[in-house]
Amino acid sequence: MDPSTSAIVEKSLLQAKYEQAEQAEQAVSSASGSGLGAAAGSSISPSDAPGSSSYTSLTEETEVDESTPPPYSGPSTTAHAPPSQAPRGPQYYPGLPRLDYKLYSPQLFELSQDCTTLSSKAPYLSTSASALVALVRSLSTVPPKPHIHLVGARGRKVDFDVKLNLMSLLVPDSPKQRMDYIRCVGEGETAFRGGTKQDMIPHVGDGGLEEWCRRFVDDANSVKSFALHRVVANLDTTWIEGQLRSLIATTDYKGVVNITFPVTHAKVVVQSPDKVNKFFTSVTTLFAGRHKYEVVQAVWPFATAKSGDPGRRCIVQSEEVWWKEWRDVIKYAVATKRTGWVTNEDKLEALMEGKGKGVNIVDWGPDF
Repeated sequence: MDPSTSAIVEKSLLQAKYEQAEQAEQAVSSASGSGLGAAAGSSISPSDAPGSSSYTSLTEETEVDESTPPPYSGPSTTAHAPPSQAPRGPQYYPGLPRLDYKLYSPQLFELSQDCTTLSSKAPYLSTSASALVALVRSLSTVPPKPHIHLVGARGRKVDFDVKLNLMSLLVPDSPKQRMDYIRCVGEGETAFRGGTKQDMIPHVGDGGLEEWCRRFVDDANSVKSFALHRVVANLDTTWIEGQLRSLIATTDYKGVVNITFPVTHAKVVVQSPDKVNKFFTSVTTLFAGRHKYEVVQAVWPFATAKSGDPGRRCIVQSEEVWWKEWRDVIKYAVATKRTGWVTNEDKLEALMEGKGKGVNIVDWGPDF
């Protein structure tokens, strides 16, 4: 989807929601202080994040253009989820954002090898609009997993391969302060609207998610798919990349540095079941084409507006604050030729070893 309406309206909507959440949180805290109740939330550090393997690059197609008042189809809620999809109570883990992690592996779904896409051919999702609506609302309550992937190599020799998970920067401690929302494709936007090619029609007006799901279910084409895209909004990856490259430059590293911002668990696809077998479906798709419905996004803002816009507020913390917390840890990981995920435990290790600051790669061996 390629939104093309006003950024000012979108920013004002997010800021208004942010301010409402702040006021509600203050009211609850006030009540708690007077013995009337306790504020919801958890004592989670914004730097904590679960690890994940593999990835897909964050591209123009997966980022949201904050230029529009999005056609909201309603809140992300599981109130009407069918028994096969409704969570039986989320399990929370110390140090991780408060989410129902079971929703990352729902029943009858498979995760792609690169961990980017969940897919299912469960028949009931292609025949029941209410079941599909409930599924989309349920799976929209957990965010995608944005990462930083930092690789340094000289020829075929990889000197360091460092990954950091940024998912916790999308999820505030208090559920009342969450800014995520479901967005449907709007009028004048190009998207797969039930055909084999992207188009601006049909438009469902105020029908929203329910109408798009009904159209998918009623589509008589033998091969069809319905997709939910989980996207990250307003994260300034350009600024972060600049800081990373400047940091590595101070170490006198002579190799080639590659920095990407992959996102896993970014797409959920419901496909029509095979009429006969996979081969028959492939042949049918080749000649008749697949009717695609890619009209829904679960938007997870990092901030209420793009970096540099007036009045910008970050959901958890700003890029600058995050960088101050992690720059020495990243430098230490690079200097020690780290391969794998960098976590909060690495913060502690770097601090205890005293090697987080002032590290120069030439101090760690001539072969580097």
